[in-house]
Amino acid sequence: MTKKEMSFSDPTIVHKNRLALSLLLVTYYCYLGDLTVSAQQFRPGFVYTRNRGRCTPQYWSSRRESWPKMVPQMSTVSKVFGSRAYERYRYDLTLLEAAGRNDDRDNIFARLVKQSTAALLNSYARKNYPYSAWEVKTMLIQALVSEKSATVLAQRLSEANEACN
Repeated sequence: MTKKEMSFSDPTIVHKNRLALSLLLVTYYCYLGDLTVSAQQFRPGFVYTRNRGRCTPQYWSSRRESWPKMVPQMSTVSKVFGSRAYERYRYDLTLLEAAGRNDDRDNIFARLVKQSTAALLNSYARKNYPYSAWEVKTMLIQALVSEKSATVLAQRLSEANEACN
């Protein structure tokens, strides 16, 4: 028997080769797993960018909890917040759409209506929320006059929404 024939027919050599190949594959898969985990840590994704609090706009737009009866999901922003909101936003923009907006990064008025919608819902649904429904509506109307006042109020409401339970 030649050396070449022995290497293919010898069961211990075949077993060692399979074992080495298996070990190599396991190491490769573990390495790939580390790469995908580290890549996910540096790349924000849908799950990582959303707030998980019970008072945030994301929470209210997810429909995990029933909305207060005073403000149904399909109520329009203009009917709930008044005529000044009608001038700034689409006439048919619903509260559900306002809470779920994704264009609030560069548009301060979009951020304002998003945070104000969550604040209004929290004022009805959360006993210890710092603002009443009347205050939220009034503050929104007052903040619509300039980008600076809209920025300040959106930040205040965002902090209140994130701090709330």
